[in-house]
Amino acid sequence: MSFDRKIKIAPSILAADFANFGAECEAIEAQGADWVHVDVMDGHFVPNITFGPATCAAIRPHIKGVMDVHLMIAPVDPYIEAFAKAGADVITAHAEAGPHTHRTLQAIRAAGAKAGLALNPGTPASEVEYYLDMVDLICVMTVNPGFGGQKFIHSQIDKVKQLRAMIGDRPIHIEIDGGVDPVTAPLVAQAGADVLVAGSAVFKGGSVSNPTPYGDNIRTIRAAAEGVWA
Repeated sequence: MSFDRKIKIAPSILAADFANFGAECEAIEAQGADWVHVDVMDGHFVPNITFGPATCAAIRPHIKGVMDVHLMIAPVDPYIEAFAKAGADVITAHAEAGPHTHRTLQAIRAAGAKAGLALNPGTPASEVEYYLDMVDLICVMTVNPGFGGQKFIHSQIDKVKQLRAMIGDRPIHIEIDGGVDPVTAPLVAQAGADVLVAGSAVFKGGSVSNPTPYGDNIRTIRAAAEGVWA
């Protein structure tokens, strides 16, 4: 998994057909997805329950590229190894999920995955200051975590700008998760984000048997984000 700051579209399978995950992952990659984003929720840290390491292991053979696993769980440390063994390329934990973020990031990298740190809307950019040399990705939540299909929180754009300035020339991705669509994509791209997680905005109108809309949606979001630099 090499580093570059080109725009990457990472469809969230939270918006996919739960009965057909393998085929859905293959379909979105075939239609141009760069990463596959897996939202793991525990019903404790966030008010929803989704899936765990067994689901990640099951879909891993259907994903040729990057499997980006976002752990919205607490505690997080006991589950890092299981998700790494399930094939996660990137494991992102929340800064708010426990008292020892430094240890969590160490554990993710020790397990062989790239380390991500997610910030809820109410968490300031300054939270990452002492972790900048330990992370490969910072995920800015532009909705409150727990459910798909929420409205984008515009105050987070300033946070992205702050993070972009803090990162400097370090090889760290800025990922946006929540409410990404062709309208919001250029706003966060211009602020400095390069990985855009989109759920309903990618999967709307399509299906495994009719995946063309997935590609249309991905291309529209990508073009909107890349257009800010034109």
